[in-house]
Amino acid sequence: MIEKTILCNLIYNDDFTRKALPFLEQEYFSDIVVRKIYNLINNFHLEYNQCPTKEAILVELDDSEGLSDDQVEQAKQVINDFIEPTEEIREWVLDKTEKFCQEKAVYNAIMDSIQIMDGKTEQDKGAIPELLSNALSVTFDNHIGHDFIEDADNRFEFYKMKEEKIPFDIDYLNRVTKGGLSRKTLNIALAGTGVGKSLFMCHCAAANLLQGYNVLYITLEMAEEKIAERIDANLLNTALDELKMLPKDAYDKKLDRVAKKTDGKLIIKEYPTAAAHTGHFRHLLNELKIKKQFMPDIVYIDYLNICSSHRVKGASANSYTIVKSIAEELRGLAVEYNVPIISATQTTRSGYSNTDIDLTDTSESFGLPATADFMFALISSEELEDLAQLLIKQLKNRYSDPNYNRRFVVGVDRSKMKLYDVEQQAQDDLVEDTPVFDNTKAGAGLTSKFNEFI
Repeated sequence: MIEKTILCNLIYNDDFTRKALPFLEQEYFSDIVVRKIYNLINNFHLEYNQCPTKEAILVELDDSEGLSDDQVEQAKQVINDFIEPTEEIREWVLDKTEKFCQEKAVYNAIMDSIQIMDGKTEQDKGAIPELLSNALSVTFDNHIGHDFIEDADNRFEFYKMKEEKIPFDIDYLNRVTKGGLSRKTLNIALAGTGVGKSLFMCHCAAANLLQGYNVLYITLEMAEEKIAERIDANLLNTALDELKMLPKDAYDKKLDRVAKKTDGKLIIKEYPTAAAHTGHFRHLLNELKIKKQFMPDIVYIDYLNICSSHRVKGASANSYTIVKSIAEELRGLAVEYNVPIISATQTTRSGYSNTDIDLTDTSESFGLPATADFMFALISSEELEDLAQLLIKQLKNRYSDPNYNRRFVVGVDRSKMKLYDVEQQAQDDLVEDTPVFDNTKAGAGLTSKFNEFI
C-alpha cells in the first residue's frame, strides 16, 4: 500500500517528488509492476524535470518493454486508481516514505551481506560494515545549499560560535593553530629521517589521552608494541632503557596512576607497510565502533607516504599522483568521521641536511601540501641537539596567519619521547621572519641593522 501511495505522490506532488526522488531506489520496490511504474516516473522526471501526468505514464507504459500483457494491464489499473492526495497528508507521506527508504535500505544491506557471507558475490567480507553503515545513514536531507541572504542569521551565529578544538600541550602550537586542531582537517609534519616524526606523534597522542580524548594511532612503519613502548615512556616519565628494567609491580602502579588521570582510550593498530588505505581505515573505525563502542576524537597515521591509495592502483602511476591521492583520501576520511588526522611525510634528499626546510623540500608529491590544512617542518641540527631542542617551522596554516611565530622551538627529551615548552628566552633568540623595513617592535632590531641603506 505504501509503495502505491509513494508512486501516486510522485505524480501529483511536485514538492514531495523533489525531496523524496533522490533517495528512492528501484530495488526498494518489491513488485515488478510497481517497480516498472517507478522507473517510468523517474525517467520522465530526469528528462523533463517535472512530474508526469497519469496520461503521460500510460503512454510511456505502452511504449515500454519488460512486462507481459497481463502485467501491463495490471500496471494500467494501478495508475488509473491514483487519486490526487489532500494537502493535509503530504507531510505524513513524506515521513512514511523516509521510513520506507530506511527500512528497505537496511533490508537490502542485510540480504547483500548474506550473499557475501555465502560467497555468492565477489565482494570481500570487509565490505559488510560499510554496507550496513550506509544503509543506516539513509535520511532525507532538506539542506541543499547556503542561501547568502536568507541564511544570514545562521551565518552570523556561526561567526559567534566557539569552534571545538583538540588542543596541544605545547603553548606555541596552540598559538599558531588558535587553540588546537580543528575537526575534519589533515595536518602534516615534515621532517627528515630520524628527526622525530614518530616522536612528535607519540607525544601528541599521549597528551591527547591525558586530556581525556579517544585516540586512534595507526602505524605502518613500526610494530604496535614499539609505538606503545614509546607512549609508555612518555606517560610513565621513564626512559626507554629504564622501562625494560622496570619491575612489574612498579610498572602497574605507574600505569594505574595514568589511568586514573583520564577517561580517554588509546587504540594502536598496525598495518603492513604500503598495504593499507582509507578503505582499511574506514573498516577499522567501523569495527571499533561496533565491537568496542570506540569512536576516536583524533587519528594519527604513521605515516602518509607508506599508505596505499584506495583509488590509484598499479605501478604505472607516478609518485605525485599516488601521494596526492592518499592525502585527498585521508582528508576525506577526516571529514567523514569528523576528526582531525595527523600524519607525517619525509623531506627530499636535499632537505634532509637543510636547516631551513620549505614546502619545496616535500618528498614525492607537491600535491600533499596543496591538500593539507596545516603543515609544519620539524628541524634538528647539532646545535639544537646540544640544547635538547627541536625547531618547528610553519609551512602552511589554514588556522591563522603563518607569518606570525613562523619559527619556534620546543624542548625534547628523546629518551622519554617527550616534548615540552621552553623558556621564552629560547624563542627570543630565534631570528624572526620579519620584513626588513617593518616599523613594528618585532622588526625594530632588524631595521637598525640596515640603517645605512635607508
